[in-house]
Amino acid sequence: MLPMPQPPVSPVPDRPILVVDDDAKIVRLVRTYLERDGFSVVTAADGPAALDAIERHHPALVVLDLMLPELDGRAVVRAVRRDDEAGATPILIVSARGSTLDRIAGLEDGADDYLPKPFSPAELVLRVKSILRRAGVHRAGTPPTARNADSQASGPLATAPATRPAIRHADLVVDPDRHEVTRNGRPIPLTRVEFRLLQTILEADGRVLSRDQLLDAIYGHDQADVLDRTVDVHIGRLRDKLGDNADQPRYVATVRGVGYRAAPAGGGEPRPGAEPA
Repeated sequence: MLPMPQPPVSPVPDRPILVVDDDAKIVRLVRTYLERDGFSVVTAADGPAALDAIERHHPALVVLDLMLPELDGRAVVRAVRRDDEAGATPILIVSARGSTLDRIAGLEDGADDYLPKPFSPAELVLRVKSILRRAGVHRAGTPPTARNADSQASGPLATAPATRPAIRHADLVVDPDRHEVTRNGRPIPLTRVEFRLLQTILEADGRVLSRDQLLDAIYGHDQADVLDRTVDVHIGRLRDKLGDNADQPRYVATVRGVGYRAAPAGGGEPRPGAEPA
C-alpha cells in the first residue's frame, strides 16, 4: 500500500509576525487567523510602537496599516528600510488606500506586498506565507540552504554547502551568499527586492530581461497581480542607492519598450552629488 502524501510544511518561523493597526477589531481578526496557522503574533497600535516592537522582537514579517497615529505607515516603512539591522524585514502593507497610485507609493517606499482593505483574512495569511517563502524564512527561521546543510551533515566527512561566486560588474561586487553589495569595498545597503533585482540583471550578463521576467525573479509565479510598474519603481530606488545615472548608466541600463539589462563596461559616471553608500 502506497504511503499517503504528506501536506507541504508551512513556513512558520520562530520569530513572531508583527501586526500594526490602530483598529483593535482588525488586529484581533488578523491575529486570530495567523495564530490558527501556527504563527506567533505581537501587535502595535501606532508608528512609534511599531518601530519599538521591530527593535525588540525582530519580527519575521510586519503586517502594516498606513493610516497610523503619530507616525504613518509610509514613514515606518522608510525608517525600517534605512536601518542596517532591520532593513531586510519583509513588510506587507494592508490599507484602505487601495488605488494604483497608493500601491505604487507603498512599494516604492520599500514594502514587499500591498493588500487593499477590505481584505480576506485567509488571503492575508496566504500572502504572509508567500512572502516568507520568497524571503527564505522557513520553520525555525532557518533559510533552506542552512537547513539542508544541517540535515545532510553527518560525521567528520560531511561537506560544507557549495558557495556561489561573487558577481563583479565595474566597481560593484555582489555576493549572493552574504547578500551583500559593495562598491570599491564600501557596502551599499539594499532591500531584499533591490538585491534580487540587481543580482538577476547582472547574472544575465548583458541579456535584456523583460519586466515580467524580473517580476518572476523577485516575486515568483504566484504573484500575478503585481504591477509591471513595480519593477520601474524598484529600479529607480536601486539606481538612487547605487548613484547610477539612467541616461549614462554604469550598472543598470533601460531598453526602451522591452526591459532592463546590465550596462556595458565603461558606461557613464555616477550622478553628480550622489553619495557613496
